Amino acid sequence: MLELRHLAKRYGGITAVEDVSFTAHPGRVTGYLGANGSGKSTTMKIVTGLLAPSSGHVLFAGRPIEEDIRGWRARFGYVPEEPHLYTHLSGLEYLVMVGQLRGLTGRRGAERIDGLLRLLNLHGDRHVTISSYSKGMRQKILLASALLHNPEVVLLDEPFSGLDIGSALILRHLIAELAARGKTVLFSSHELDTVERIATHIVILHRGRIVADDSIANLRSLMQRSSLEEIFSELAVEQDTAAVARQLVDLIHA
Repeated sequence: MLELRHLAKRYGGITAVEDVSFTAHPGRVTGYLGANGSGKSTTMKIVTGLLAPSSGHVLFAGRPIEEDIRGWRARFGYVPEEPHLYTHLSGLEYLVMVGQLRGLTGRRGAERIDGLLRLLNLHGDRHVTISSYSKGMRQKILLASALLHNPEVVLLDEPFSGLDIGSALILRHLIAELAARGKTVLFSSHELDTVERIATHIVILHRGRIVADDSIANLRSLMQRSSLEEIFSELAVEQDTAAVARQLVDLIHA
């Protein structure tokens, strides 16, 4: 179980997240939603140990992750929002490097890397440098590197970015399958339809604070809304989006 307790992150007088508390359970897909600048990626970076919180704690299996940060990092796989890769390496070289860092070497590591490259349709480009890869190909390399060591916790920050329709469908099923195999899955996405299809629980962040933490079914019932889009619009969108769209069209037709 991954638990966030009263997390806060401040940069001088600016608060990125404030009093963020929720739990992501094994076997459950937790969708973490919010508008740009709401604090989602900051939260993810705190969970991975890339950022230290100003206050609060992240716990895994009941223990604060800072007690054994190296041990914690061995137990999760992470796809960041921005695809920071060593682009002078080929896709194969990058995964071999990640495998070595994860202690996954020899025949077992080679077979797993080869299988991931084939299943993600990257095998034919495995010797091509990542600098020549499309955004979607880079995203698939990040996904492969996150799953390579069979992590207990899977952290996905906008994992559908740049993927074609077929790859996005595979990822959608993959997320559900990972949860079905007992993984703890926490993922952030702007694709509300996708979140609604695969998440069993959602957490909505607005201006750094949690405004919803429940199953989609319960939120629909409590808020008397038929879709996640309507729930999100009411809780985390400050504009009348339909009115803004009409004004934009009126403007260009004037």
